[in-house]
Amino acid sequence: MAAPGTAPLQVTVQPASARGAAATHALLAAILGATTDVSDLIFSPGRPPQVEVHGQLIPVQAPGLGLLNADHTRRIASDLIGNNKQAINTLREQGSCDISFGLPGVARFRVNVFIQRGSCAVVMRVIGSMPEFSTLGLPPQLGEIAALRDGIVLVTGARGSGKSSTLAAILDRINQQHTCHIITIEDPIEFLHNHQKATIHQRELHSDTPTFALGLRAALRQSPKVILVGELRDRETMEMLLEAAETGHLVLSALNAPNALKTLERIETAFPASEQSWLRGRLAKTLRYVISQRLIPRKDGGRVAILEVFKNTPRTVQCLQAQDPSGSALLEAIKSGASEGMQHFDGEIAKLVRAGVVDLATVSSYASDPQQLQNTLSQ
Repeated sequence: MAAPGTAPLQVTVQPASARGAAATHALLAAILGATTDVSDLIFSPGRPPQVEVHGQLIPVQAPGLGLLNADHTRRIASDLIGNNKQAINTLREQGSCDISFGLPGVARFRVNVFIQRGSCAVVMRVIGSMPEFSTLGLPPQLGEIAALRDGIVLVTGARGSGKSSTLAAILDRINQQHTCHIITIEDPIEFLHNHQKATIHQRELHSDTPTFALGLRAALRQSPKVILVGELRDRETMEMLLEAAETGHLVLSALNAPNALKTLERIETAFPASEQSWLRGRLAKTLRYVISQRLIPRKDGGRVAILEVFKNTPRTVQCLQAQDPSGSALLEAIKSGASEGMQHFDGEIAKLVRAGVVDLATVSSYASDPQQLQNTLSQ
């Protein structure tokens, strides 16, 4: 059943007109051709195909295609995985696998196939064209990242908040402006970067390197200037990231954390308590930016990204080095650091409310301090 007020998406393809993978390809092409702004496609037994548009799930209706069953989703998964033996083994052994999939002339996808109740389900994230600063609405001061010689830049936020797009835009800016060697380690490869001024090599987890940490360790012997690690998942990768930054590399990565304070907390708690003071000192020397993202609903439909930006400054360095479990000093430094290129979530939400882009009643739950946001806007 469609969500209240959400009409089913009608597509004209008839899957029975094709056989094998061609049927799946035809269905995907028809779905993406029938509407814009699709972020995800979901294939689950007991449901029709679904698409996510601006955070809303919409069922897909096609002639001859009703509710999916386990055979349907297993066939779709098989068509997407193809002869990728590593993905097949990972699915069997771990219950899920990540792959990239391209439909020539239509789109690229990041695909997760997983087992639930003994049957396959598939979630496909649509990867758009190469994102740019202007189209993403990134703050212009982030263009400074392309000129950094070394250090760590982290892009954080919930899954689906646009971290990969922001990282791709930053990497593309470096690729356009600097003659250097870039190595990426991704799971899976999403945006395809062509050589521009830079020489860029993209490595995919499992098929090109077994783990992020091993790929990063190898990258240190491959003479890169810039290294992108798709996601920080464990202490070993964090340790290697710090080592890479300390030895003169610019390292970009993503982390699932809601804001700068939680990002630092996640990194710190990955290490033993006896090492945390030493770790804060290392971060103070290497961490250049933490860019945290959230997507909030617009008044006129769709969503708009808001960003919190932490930047390495003398004041934030002092905050990182200090023992401040509450993080209040660092939070205040971010809030008052606009002249240095920093910005805070609630300040950005307030700007959008005043500009009439978003409605306070709708977006106050996205604020770090909803009550303070309301007090600020009532003044």
